[in-house]
Amino acid sequence: MEPRLSVLICSGTGCASNKSMEVMDALRKEIATRGLEQEVEVVQTGCQGFCAVGPIVYVQPDDVFYQQVGVKDVPRLVEEHFLKGRPYKDKLYVPPMGGMPIPKLMDIPFFKSQVLVALRNKGLIDPEKIEDYIARDGYQALARVLTEMKPEQVIECVTKSGLRGRGGGGFPTGVKWASARKASGDIKYVLCNGDEGDPGAFMDRSIMEGDPHSVLEGMCIAAFAVGSSQGYVYVRKEYPLAVQRIEVAIEQAREFGLLGKDILGAGFDFDVEVRRGAGAFVCGESTALMASIEGNPGEPRAKYIHTVDAGLWNRPSCLNNVETFANVPMILQRGWEWFSSIGTGDVSQDPWGGSKGTKVFSIAGDVNNTGLIEVPMGTTLREIVFDIAGGLPEGKRFKAVQTGGPSGGFLPESLLNLPVDFDRLVEAGSMMGSGGMVVLGHDKCMVDSAKFFIDFTADESCGKCTPCRIGSKIMLQSLEKISEGKATEEDVEQLERVAHEVANLSLCGLGKSAPNPVLTALRYFRDEVMAHVHEKRCPAGECKALITYSIDAGKCTGCTLCAKNCPTDCITGERKAAHAIVTDRCIKCGSCKIVCNFDAVVVQ
Repeated sequence: MEPRLSVLICSGTGCASNKSMEVMDALRKEIATRGLEQEVEVVQTGCQGFCAVGPIVYVQPDDVFYQQVGVKDVPRLVEEHFLKGRPYKDKLYVPPMGGMPIPKLMDIPFFKSQVLVALRNKGLIDPEKIEDYIARDGYQALARVLTEMKPEQVIECVTKSGLRGRGGGGFPTGVKWASARKASGDIKYVLCNGDEGDPGAFMDRSIMEGDPHSVLEGMCIAAFAVGSSQGYVYVRKEYPLAVQRIEVAIEQAREFGLLGKDILGAGFDFDVEVRRGAGAFVCGESTALMASIEGNPGEPRAKYIHTVDAGLWNRPSCLNNVETFANVPMILQRGWEWFSSIGTGDVSQDPWGGSKGTKVFSIAGDVNNTGLIEVPMGTTLREIVFDIAGGLPEGKRFKAVQTGGPSGGFLPESLLNLPVDFDRLVEAGSMMGSGGMVVLGHDKCMVDSAKFFIDFTADESCGKCTPCRIGSKIMLQSLEKISEGKATEEDVEQLERVAHEVANLSLCGLGKSAPNPVLTALRYFRDEVMAHVHEKRCPAGECKALITYSIDAGKCTGCTLCAKNCPTDCITGERKAAHAIVTDRCIKCGSCKIVCNFDAVVVQ
């Protein structure tokens, strides 16, 4: 008989690291002990998206969402929900600012404003069972393409949809496919970029972990359109679960006749292999990625010859990222008109004329609801940060949001109503990137934040071109001088000049976009930068060389908590008496301020 309940357990990397697999095992044992095996099925899924509250357990068809479930919660959950038929209240979602528990997933603000296309199957299927994907209309688009359409019709549909690459560049997908089809050569390749090296970004990883067949189906459709018989999925080594599930999906698709020779009896041949990268950020760039697949150093090359004409092994190559391919089956299944009705702009005359469909973002930093979201293009930053991500934790004020990973820029509070699309973000000095989004509270220093990202890009530069290799290090040195209070106005002018030169002269997209954090920090937060220069002061209290810790004797109760947590024993004072900090021994780690319950630690 059919089970009356499906218990969906998130087994994405985030929840798995919080022992969701142990929760799944405990649920299965408890269900067996209660004799409910025929009534309740337990299913592992990919990432549910709401990473801040994992491990997540979602019960269907009741639409009940449980958060932060541990092994110890399992007996009560089974007793209350599966036997007595009522939600287990202790593990229901509660808004961060308080309020009544919310049982239904679609009543939770984090979920109800989202529109799912690329993430349509998130948390609903077992990623290691092709049958689950097929039950959700998987491979129907491929079947239609192979039996009813010509390659030119597929390309026309994708072009009219307005789909642009989700890997960062925003190149019109249909235009790229058309160029690849026209390219001369009997051997062509379809490549999937799953490298995703941005700090804090995990959009592509989650799709590969949670819905790998959507990527393979999109690649098959692309291969039919451009005339390819071989594909490669390039995944970084740090994504072992994504690699495992993609490889399982490939084997299953072969067994079902959806990869390999004569797919669905249509005379179309296409197969896919996985190639693992060593984790170099630059290998997310198209030509560096192809060099890496070939077994060469991951270095970019000048693109006066396009990769659609001569890419991998000097053959025509069509490269899109994971999220782009995951969108393709839905466009072919539901029609380009449907997809084009979502988003901004008009692509009817110009494929660059709008930002259509949805975009997946990983949102992190100073917000209550960190995780993975998918929203229509044109959704404002304010809606994302405050409605979906739940705003900032109590006591923090919004300062900036950084979009586009290390290659993006900092956008201030005055731009919170900015619609998020490819063109508006670039106009503001940032970029869409692959979809990383980091929120910064008022206590984050813009100099220190820019320094963090420039340090990353300087370290990840392949060194092939001088502007990026040398310029990134000059920018980092300038930011270090500013954060140490040693910079002059001339240093700031040099920083800005070099940033523009790196952006204009670098060989590949990594170098061209690397200065964005610097340029937006100077554009929107120049007063804060100049406070480091003129006043030798860090307004946010983060730059260690410019701050001093002390204790307000009027607020200190002598609880000794700060002294107990000080790693250098630089806090003196008797119990129940005011304490003091020996400045010469203080390493400014901030432990005292973190543990103080009386707001007695002062940073100046």
